[in-house]
Amino acid sequence: MGNRNAHTSLRILLADEDPGALKVTASQVRELGHTPTEIAVSLRDAAEAIAGDDPDLTIVVLYGDDGHALDLIEEINAYSSGPVIALLDREDPEWVAAAADRGIFAYARQETTDSIQSAIEVAMRRWRERQELTEQVERLEGALQRRALIERAKGILMERHSLADRAAFELMREHARSNNRTVVDVAAAVTEGHALLRKARD
Repeated sequence: MGNRNAHTSLRILLADEDPGALKVTASQVRELGHTPTEIAVSLRDAAEAIAGDDPDLTIVVLYGDDGHALDLIEEINAYSSGPVIALLDREDPEWVAAAADRGIFAYARQETTDSIQSAIEVAMRRWRERQELTEQVERLEGALQRRALIERAKGILMERHSLADRAAFELMREHARSNNRTVVDVAAAVTEGHALLRKARD
C-alpha cells in the first residue's frame, strides 16, 4: 500500500444525518490527508452550506434507496463548484445508476478508507475532464461565433463594395492592422453599421 498522503489534500464537505457516523467518516477523511467540514444535517441544509463553504469535493452519506435524496443530490450539484460523491451503507447498482444520472461522480461503501480515497480520485479525475471539455466547448463556440461574425461582415462588404470574398477579408485585415485592432473587432464594427472605407489601390 502506497503513501496515502501522496495525493492532493482537499477541502471536503461532509453531509450525514447521523452524527455518530459523521464522526467516523470525518476521521477517515482526515486519515487520508484531507480537511473535512463536518455537518450533521439534512441534504437540503448541505446544499446551502456548500454554497457558502465552496469545498473542493462533497461527500454525502446515504442510507437505503431514498428517491427524495436523488432530488436533493441534483440540488447539491447546482450549488457545488466541485464533484459530489456518495457513501452507501450497501451495494445498490440500480440506485447508483440513478444517482449518476443526477450528478454523482463516484460512490464508495462506508466501511473502508481506501475505497473512499478511490472514489475521491475517480470523482476528481472525472470532474477535471468535464471542466476541460467545458472549456473546449466554450472555445469552440467562441471560434464559431467569431467565424460567423467575420462571415457576416464579409457579406456586407462584398455587397457594399462589390468585392470578392477574399478581397473583403483582406480589407478587414488591412483596416485592423492599420488601426491596431483585431479582425473580429473590425467585423463587429461592420455588422453594427459603421462605415469601412476601401483603401486606395493602384
